[in-house]
Amino acid sequence: MKYLKFTFHICLFFTAIVSAQTKDITLEDIWNGTFRTEGLDALHSMANGQQYSVLNFDRAARNTTIDIYDYKTLEKVKTLVSANDLEAIPYFSDYTFSADESQVILATGEESIFRRSSRGHYYVYNVATGTLSLISEEKIQEPTFSPNGNQVAFAFNNNLYVKNLTSGETIQITFDGVKNSIINGITDWVYEEEFAFVRAFDWNADGSQIAYIRFDETNVPEFSMDVYGEALYQTQEVFKYPKAGEVNSEVSLHIYNLKNEKTTKVEVGADVEYIARMAWTKKADVLSAQVLNRHQNNLELFAYNTTTNTKKVLLKETDKAYVDVTDNLTFLKDNSFIWTSEKDGFNHIYHYSNEGELINQVTKGNWEVTNYYGFNEKAKTIYYQSVENGSINRDVYAVKLNGRNKIRLTSKEGTNNADFSADFSYFINTFSDAKTPPEYTLNNASSGKVIKLIKNNEALVEKLSEYNITSKEFSTISINGNDLNMWMVKPADFDVSKKYPLLMFQYSGPGSQQVANSWISSNDYWYQLLAKKGYVIACVDGRGTGYKGADFKKITQKELGKYEVEDQIEVAKKLGSLDYIDADRIGIWGWSFGGFMSSNCLFKGNDVFKMAIAVAPVSSWRFYDSIYTERYMTTPQENASGYDENSPINHVDKLKGNFLLVHGSGDDNVHVQNTMRLAEALIQANKQFDWAIYPDKNHGIYGGKTRLHLYTKMTNFIDANLGDKIND
Repeated sequence: MKYLKFTFHICLFFTAIVSAQTKDITLEDIWNGTFRTEGLDALHSMANGQQYSVLNFDRAARNTTIDIYDYKTLEKVKTLVSANDLEAIPYFSDYTFSADESQVILATGEESIFRRSSRGHYYVYNVATGTLSLISEEKIQEPTFSPNGNQVAFAFNNNLYVKNLTSGETIQITFDGVKNSIINGITDWVYEEEFAFVRAFDWNADGSQIAYIRFDETNVPEFSMDVYGEALYQTQEVFKYPKAGEVNSEVSLHIYNLKNEKTTKVEVGADVEYIARMAWTKKADVLSAQVLNRHQNNLELFAYNTTTNTKKVLLKETDKAYVDVTDNLTFLKDNSFIWTSEKDGFNHIYHYSNEGELINQVTKGNWEVTNYYGFNEKAKTIYYQSVENGSINRDVYAVKLNGRNKIRLTSKEGTNNADFSADFSYFINTFSDAKTPPEYTLNNASSGKVIKLIKNNEALVEKLSEYNITSKEFSTISINGNDLNMWMVKPADFDVSKKYPLLMFQYSGPGSQQVANSWISSNDYWYQLLAKKGYVIACVDGRGTGYKGADFKKITQKELGKYEVEDQIEVAKKLGSLDYIDADRIGIWGWSFGGFMSSNCLFKGNDVFKMAIAVAPVSSWRFYDSIYTERYMTTPQENASGYDENSPINHVDKLKGNFLLVHGSGDDNVHVQNTMRLAEALIQANKQFDWAIYPDKNHGIYGGKTRLHLYTKMTNFIDANLGDKIND
């Protein structure tokens, strides 16, 4: 079979312990924490560069601590603060240091709002005195120290406040915040979800000014969800949600001057739809912002001088499809800046002058920079992560600012991720691959040499040695002119002379990746359970996914669900032609974008797939939010055919196989409306299907025994529809 290129084979565990495996994985094992990995929570490098802090939770004692460790010895130096010593709070769930590390904000009683946002009670702990002070009696959002640590800015009820920690006085700096109307300094729903940030305010370098984004969502259409709860009557959650082609929040940029107590509005430009990022430069009077048009194919980075009230565009980027917003903007001491962009076809690092003139492209090649860690001013060195060693792997590199003397700092093939000390003398590397749970090592930042092992999850390895675990095989498969990354899991007693049912998994969203050489997830344990039952499981990243360059990723522009579905159908056909795959028993499943895909694959590939499971699927991109959808599809008004021709709703008449449709009724992201409209279309087409609605559950469909119930249902559905001849 020439179209299968098996590049390497990875066993999950060493052969030496395979013989000791006696247990079978159960669904209860997967969802009760049996296979939980240990990590370094809330890791923070101390300013001295020689120590780091970690948030530790003692489950037995029910105590939370911030512990300080020495990089050289890895020994605990001290416990900075323990919840057991604090009368006011029984525990804390997160912490943030002031710049001089003399104070710490401790979070407690946090409650989730949406995916990234929360509100809670926050205390300032004084390290020297051991005293604790409550920032506000109310539950607030995003408390943030001023640069000198004397003040804390925060949001409450859509307005911004500043508390003076010396006097205890709190002042209000915005006054027009109203729920579902005006938001100051906190992002609206769609910004939080798609631009991936919540705090939309920032202190300048000397603490004299606060910049913030104001959202006027008055004209944004409302979405409502029934919340069933346990009371006699259900309640309703109502919030602003701009669907594709609908009205967005009107955003504006403002600067509050704490000295004269005046607010200035910054003019961002007539064609600006989104203020996607803002950040103060090294100069206290210069603010930067990244702004986009509605199509998101025209990005500008500008600098605004608060002294002269002038704006200068530093750079512009345009693209036929879209321009990705970067999180890697870094201003250096001379106010020149680091920037990442895929303007040459692959995501790379660039250095610009303070006037926006290109000094040099720091990294080059047909590979992608996947993370930017920072710049060492003293050594003039940039640290980054990339896929230079294959698109399913990640390594850490150092390179001079001029692009010379590149060094690979990690040596193990798999996924490496670094956390550097403040002075860039050390980094803690987190390594995993498909056979190795996360290992944490202390490394020399100059050479990459491993100094000491910190943690290696050996207890989990020992526990897993008791279970029947099969291998995970990585390969490439040639589909529609592209070599696509694939993994496959087979039964432990795999026999090439037998025929096995095949279950395919995919996500396929723009820029995503499911085929990665990293430690297994909860789903992977489920695949082990299914492999034990006699299934082959496979996953292929098709066109539109990430880390293979802009052209590969952006081919799906204006046609989400076309090329991705074609690839998955063709994969199923080719795998079905293998001697050991039963072509009459091929299924596919996915979640969210993956549910959109699995639905389309079952309908459009009705001669290939016998069954599909769609969890929380988008059924029409007309129902999804503006920022994500229009980035890839433009608006429905401009691209009606792109929306409708690839909507599962419009292909229900093709259904022949067995279909399980699942959604949470409290999904604020992909609304249950998607499933209801798809279900109605199926009903009116007189197509039988199975479905389940999980009351009040959000996009993750979890809580209590929810996941156990869901995966039991999915397992039973797969057994009923693919496993009928599994033991023949």
